Amino acid sequence: MILYPAIDLKDGNCVRLYKGEMDQATVFSDNPAAQASAFADQGAEWLHLVDLNGAFAGAPVNAAAVEAILAAVSIPCQLGGGIRDMATIEAWLDKGLRRVILGTVAVENPQLVKDAARAFPGQVAVGIDARNGRVATKGWAEDTEVEMTDLAKAFEDAGVAAIIYTDIDRDGAMQGPNVDTTAALARATSIPVIASGGVSSLEDLIALRDCGAPLNGAISGRALYDGKLDLAEALKSLKA
Repeated sequence: MILYPAIDLKDGNCVRLYKGEMDQATVFSDNPAAQASAFADQGAEWLHLVDLNGAFAGAPVNAAAVEAILAAVSIPCQLGGGIRDMATIEAWLDKGLRRVILGTVAVENPQLVKDAARAFPGQVAVGIDARNGRVATKGWAEDTEVEMTDLAKAFEDAGVAAIIYTDIDRDGAMQGPNVDTTAALARATSIPVIASGGVSSLEDLIALRDCGAPLNGAISGRALYDGKLDLAEALKSLKA
């Protein structure tokens, strides 16, 4: 199981939100590229990047910070937030991103996701962000009636590389991940699932790894910044 350190970008800084609320942002670094390098130096195999402003704006906002990260590290990076058309997908992949994450557009224009997955095999993931099992879009600001499992199944044969599932009510709350729901989603689809939201300790990672479902990985942010989770130790434990 891969551990993806998270770098959430707001106004050019590395931040963490509490349950997705933009007005509850804690700034952890004003140098995202340096933070990315620190994670890489500690052994991270991937980085998970989010353009928070872009998620609300519907277009990239923190592009300069993302490009600085891509220039600073050689490990693969995935990015979500404000990627809602084929031109933006292609532009980011051309700049060196390994994988783009499509969230809002997966609900509003699922055909675009399928077209992109065909055009860029292995480089398109779907972000499913949910409250109580129902998907939220536009930076989690808008709730929908779409059931998260139904959305996952809609892309079953589309060639999507991964699903990043975030339990919004756990995100940034340091309360542990929703292991049961994450495992149930992973069992319901053949698409690899990456867990996000609430991972706050090594015990949380082990619980996800041993949940009995085929999880591809887990994302952690605040716990790494707060020092509750030691990246090098966690990476070593996951390989044990």
